[in-house]
Amino acid sequence: MHPYQDPTRPVGERVEDLLARMTPEEKAGQLFHSMLMMNPDGTPVTATDGSMLPLTTPELIADRGLTHFNLLGTHGAREMARWHNAIQEMAASTRLGIPVSLSTDPRHAFTDNVGTSFGSGAFSAWPEALGLAAVGDPELVFRFADTVRREYLSVGFRTALHPQIDLASEPRWSRQSGTFGSDAKLTAELVEAYVRGLQGDRLGTESVAAMVKHFPGGGPQKDGEDPHFPHGKEQVYPGGLRELHLEPFKAAIAAGCSQMMPYYGQPVGTDWEEVGFGFNKGVVTGLLREELGFTGVVCTDWGLLTDAVIFGEAHEARAWGVEHLSVAERAAKALDAGVDQFGGEQCPEVIVELMASGRIPEARVDDSVRRLLREKFLLGLFDERRYVDPDEAAETVGRADFTAAGAAAQRRSLTVLTDGPLPLTGRPRLYVENVDPAVAAAYGEVVADPAGADLAVLRLRTPYEERPNLFESLFHSGSLAFPAEELDRILGLLAAVPTVVCVNLERPAVLPEIAERAAALIADYGASDDALLDVAFGRAAAEGRLPFELPRSMTAVEASRPDVPNDTADPVFPHGHGLTL
Repeated sequence: MHPYQDPTRPVGERVEDLLARMTPEEKAGQLFHSMLMMNPDGTPVTATDGSMLPLTTPELIADRGLTHFNLLGTHGAREMARWHNAIQEMAASTRLGIPVSLSTDPRHAFTDNVGTSFGSGAFSAWPEALGLAAVGDPELVFRFADTVRREYLSVGFRTALHPQIDLASEPRWSRQSGTFGSDAKLTAELVEAYVRGLQGDRLGTESVAAMVKHFPGGGPQKDGEDPHFPHGKEQVYPGGLRELHLEPFKAAIAAGCSQMMPYYGQPVGTDWEEVGFGFNKGVVTGLLREELGFTGVVCTDWGLLTDAVIFGEAHEARAWGVEHLSVAERAAKALDAGVDQFGGEQCPEVIVELMASGRIPEARVDDSVRRLLREKFLLGLFDERRYVDPDEAAETVGRADFTAAGAAAQRRSLTVLTDGPLPLTGRPRLYVENVDPAVAAAYGEVVADPAGADLAVLRLRTPYEERPNLFESLFHSGSLAFPAEELDRILGLLAAVPTVVCVNLERPAVLPEIAERAAALIADYGASDDALLDVAFGRAAAEGRLPFELPRSMTAVEASRPDVPNDTADPVFPHGHGLTL
């Protein structure tokens, strides 16, 4: 037995022993945190058509030496656990047997976007982070994160690619549903509870490491466009509130978050270098490391180095501000900036060549590998936590008490904006749209025509502009106003029958006419039909308060400053609005 394999030795000693045994190729492999897919039966993918992932699982683990992966797709708990064990066995058969660290984007709510999060599937279903913010209760966030931790542990996820603590300061930005809204103070309070729920008081064998994102705050996007795409790369601060966006990250660091992800954005018009944050030494080393004292792992957002094919369509590397550099030059600049790991990339040969040429000293790579190995040891991946029990996973994921807690949180998060006839009584004749009639039948007599209804229940989603690119179409961007034809249809229904309208706020919808004419207006951030109807009929209490303001017009949105929260003129509903029935 080598010292690094001896669980009785101190972690620092084990790290140094293992590091001394590693080749440049094995070190380079640790600097990449790529994606994997799995077969439905829980077996690793050994063939690929290249439409999403160019390399198979054995090629990545055995041939390229990668040991950090995030899993794509929605799967059953037992199958995920079997798959996790299979790839751990694959890793155990390599020369040094370094275990895999498995990560995931959020999996406990309703948004299903392969680039940001997955629908809950087998896991307990909770409101999106915006809904947790609408409740505003740190204890609820702690219980949520602790539930996530226990469900993740059972299937082998040891790193959460969340929480996302950007401020929702630009109403058009597509990523707001994953945030805690526009309030920096509340976000700071909630992220502390979130990190504690995932990691505990300190990182250990029962922890899930929190990769907090997106440093130094991704909300101030020019025109609200998303920096996954070249037309959204610019991040601007016309209101001078750069420091405000740092407040939640200071709280996350104080809470002991294990990892940090810089954003794609390229700051424009500041004293920072105008390059994406993952390449930005003043931000990663100067601000995050030296000024704020962060000592954990820094992992870039996905796809900064190489162009990629997603859904069969070409996407350029998100190397904003350094597009002119080669892949090797980009990697060197990011390492010089202070990052430890490249998200979504799988080219360790580039790092090997940088070391061989002397452009990047091997000692610099060692610094990052130390941080990455230390976390594996602290999480118990070399020892008792290497494998999981598929039977236990099947019993834990979606457990009845977890599911009930998520359902209760959905109800609490609903935000009553206007109450009108609420709470409803009796068993009215109900006309429903975008509501399951079988669910509605438990609350009233469902009718097929609004003319025969006492009341209508209409569920809507925040409007967005269709984008032709398949991947970009998942990021709901652009106008927040209902198109004229759709608005006319909605207002026609509201004129025909008293209507309870529930709008899903993944972004702040522009809906002054709907607010004026609906019998009652409710906001949700991910909630089932029965959660909505329970609140409407007074069977559950809604506690939500708006986590951002709802603008009156797109003109007001366009005139607002992207870095200033709640900055639109004369909003229909202000931040914090919500009624108690």
